[in-house]
Amino acid sequence: MATDMAQTVSIRVATKTDQEAIRQLTEEAFARTAEARLVDALRACNALDLEYVGIDGDGKVVGHVAFSTVTGAGPEHRLKMTCLAPISVSVALQNTGIGSAMIEQCLEILKSQNFDLVLVLGPPAYYTRFGFDPVLAQKVTAPYAGDAFMAMAFTAAVEKALPIEVTFATPFSRFE
Repeated sequence: MATDMAQTVSIRVATKTDQEAIRQLTEEAFARTAEARLVDALRACNALDLEYVGIDGDGKVVGHVAFSTVTGAGPEHRLKMTCLAPISVSVALQNTGIGSAMIEQCLEILKSQNFDLVLVLGPPAYYTRFGFDPVLAQKVTAPYAGDAFMAMAFTAAVEKALPIEVTFATPFSRFE
């Protein structure tokens, strides 16, 4: 079932006309408004590096994933970094592979856009299957820490740059 559903959803770049559907989907998926407000704020300050939606056969937005800018501290910093947050899938379609398909496609796009490092805060059992590593993230000083804070390196430049201190886009400082 999981593979079948993921295959019936098309994944594309989010557009301005998707914004209200993204807001509603994100509120539904998280059963609160904080994540939807975060996406709106990241979009408003041009901090989204990548934003994609999953569309079902009827043209309805059933999935959304956002990656936002992460900045390294110090004049020697040269890494191109981003953070996966948040990802939302319609409650009725969760655990069907849609979220995984969106993440996998977006990670490939980020690689092709020469990103060096992707960060995420979430359940290790879910994100480690994509290659996110909590041990690698221990070398990244950020507002987040612990096993739920993970990193994925795309280039050899990451190992040379570590340890590194990073900051997330301003809307994260107001996230509840």
